[in-house]
This record gives sequence, C-alpha cells and structure tokens, in this order.
Amino acid sequence: MLPMSKLMHTGRSLLELLLVSAVGLIPIVSGLTVMYYQLERKLDENARISAHEALFAIDRRLDSLLLTASTASQFSGQACDNVIEQLRAMTASDPRIHSLELTKDDLAYCSTLPTIIPHHIDITAGRTVRLNFDSPTTPNGVMVEYRLSNDGPGIIATSYGIELRRELQGFQDGLVLVLEFEDAYLWSQGDSRDQQQPSQSEFFRSTPSTRHDYRVNVGYPAGYTLSEARMLMVQVLPSLTLVGLLTAAITYWGILRARRKRERTTA
Repeated sequence: MLPMSKLMHTGRSLLELLLVSAVGLIPIVSGLTVMYYQLERKLDENARISAHEALFAIDRRLDSLLLTASTASQFSGQACDNVIEQLRAMTASDPRIHSLELTKDDLAYCSTLPTIIPHHIDITAGRTVRLNFDSPTTPNGVMVEYRLSNDGPGIIATSYGIELRRELQGFQDGLVLVLEFEDAYLWSQGDSRDQQQPSQSEFFRSTPSTRHDYRVNVGYPAGYTLSEARMLMVQVLPSLTLVGLLTAAITYWGILRARRKRERTTA
C-alpha cells in the first residue's frame, strides 16, 4: 500500500490539476456565453429594425399607387369612352403603374388595358389592397391592386409585384421578409402559390402597416442562429483558448509558489 503522505500528495495534485483546468475553462465558457448572448441581441434588434424599414419602403410604394388611384378617382362613374384617353395618359406618365380601371360595385367596366370588360372584381369588402395572381395581362406574374370605393363607382390602380420584391431583396443579411395581404403572401423569391413558405421561426415578428391593408412578417430561418454562432466560434475560440491557457498557467504558477512556500515553512 502507498504511504498516507504519498496518497495525500497525489490527491492534492489531482485537486490542483482540476482547479487549474476549471480556472482555464472559465474565460472560454464565459466568452462563448457572452458571444451567444450578443448574437441573439443583434439578430433580435436587426429583425425589429428591418421590420420597420420594410414597412417604410412598402408604404412608400403603396402611397404612390394610392396617389394615382386618388387622382384618377375624378373619372370614376363616367362613361369609359369619355375618359379612357386621360386614364391612359396617366398610366403612360408613370412606368410603375400597370393599369387603371373604373369600377361600379363589383364589376370593372373600363380599363387602360385590352382586357375583357366588364369583369368581376375579387376584393374583400372593407379592404383596399390585394395581390392578384390571375391577371390575364401578366400570366404567372403578381399584380398589386389598390381599390378606392367598394360600393358604387370606384377606381382600381395596379402595379407590378416585382416592385415590392425589389424592396424585399434589399435585405440581404439572412433575414426573411414576407408581405401578407389578407390570405396572400409575397417574399423576395416567391409567393403564396408556392407549396411552402420560407422558414421564419427564429426572432419572428409580425408588424401591421398603419396606412395600408398588409403586414410585414420577418424572421430568420430555422437553424440560422446556430449557424451564425458556429462561424463566430471559429473566429473567437482561438483567442479565448489563449486567454484560458494564460489564466491556467498563472493559476498553476500561483499554486506552485504556495506549495514551495508551504514546504519551506514545514522544513
């Protein structure tokens, strides 16, 4: 059997080794914890700011469409032959405007485009904006329709959905933005005709517009935070490891000094 003094020395050495290892790990664990916390704060703040920036950009686009519809509303209720040239002149003056239509109740009876007139209008009562995926003039495209007046004479101004997509494509930091118009959706690479919407499960926010009938949904795809954390870890782990090793070395040196001092005192 080992002498008691040797057993005590072995046990003390083991405890010192565990202490040095624990002290060396503290800077690494603490640094990684702070890194992950700061990453989460950054992503959450970016989602919040991006939602408001997207609202501002989309509101501006829809404001322009509303202004055109409001200007053209002076012709609502009039005979198509009497005002069609003025309506065409308005659309020609602004390349962002696709068409103008005069309506009465739920029928469009006059259009600046060579469409079938009259035709039924499918816009929910009380709502002014919708996405149209079935426009005969833009097969497989997306049109944004802004309607003034759901009852009696009214006006519909339309623009290209690609204009909204371009606004969303300006957000290139991994955040996914989806525009929700009642039961229709639009994002930078697709729309609600796709079988599956993009993932927005992390730091999700849904912010309604106070000026138009839509909302902006923002969020990061599933696994995005972990992926970003891995990339950051590769960058910071060498530095944290070096700090941990230096801390462990200083601690070990302090233990050695204390041991030698104790041995001299005992001797």
